[in-house]
Amino acid sequence: MTSRMLHDISEYYSNKLAEFGCTPRGVDWNGTESQENRFFQLMEVCKNQKNFTLGDYGCGYGALLDFLKSDERLEAYKGFDISESMIHRAREAHTGFLHATFTNNSAELKGVDYLVASGVFNVRLENSDSKWSSYIKETLHEINSLCTKGFSFNALTSYSDKEKMRDYLFYSDPLELFDYCKRSFSKQVALLHDYGLYEFTIVVRKSS
Repeated sequence: MTSRMLHDISEYYSNKLAEFGCTPRGVDWNGTESQENRFFQLMEVCKNQKNFTLGDYGCGYGALLDFLKSDERLEAYKGFDISESMIHRAREAHTGFLHATFTNNSAELKGVDYLVASGVFNVRLENSDSKWSSYIKETLHEINSLCTKGFSFNALTSYSDKEKMRDYLFYSDPLELFDYCKRSFSKQVALLHDYGLYEFTIVVRKSS
């Protein structure tokens, strides 16, 4: 991602946070119910795991950590976001979480067992389809390098109703990304596209 792209996207989300605060709309989601549905799908990557460390790539104000606060399997959490204001608010809101850290440096997530990325591929602003597609694949390789056991991510689906699509958002082809993950990262890949939102989740479990 170029520095200009990074700046524009950071500014977009910082403005959302300033307008709506630490709420789903503050990270450009519609509401709590859909946000928690989204988290549930992403956490499929950790299903049946007893203890694990988790990286949250694009953590926003830390809503996923709140969702997981009663999950005793979570040994440590590391949240990353490009927006400095998001990280500032996340740290303020989670001072009591001793095993949680928040950072603007994605490299600090290196070595986590699992990594999840929610919404980071949706807002492309004025970037072209080809440029954004390249960004998605580059980011997936970074995500893969940061975790040891697997990762999951979501994206808006190209199967969305045409009249509801927005020009500044990017609608990914789920079959293309499933194939890319299968060929690039692991033989153990799942595509979840049946949970009632205009998006899909891909789960990648690394071979042991």
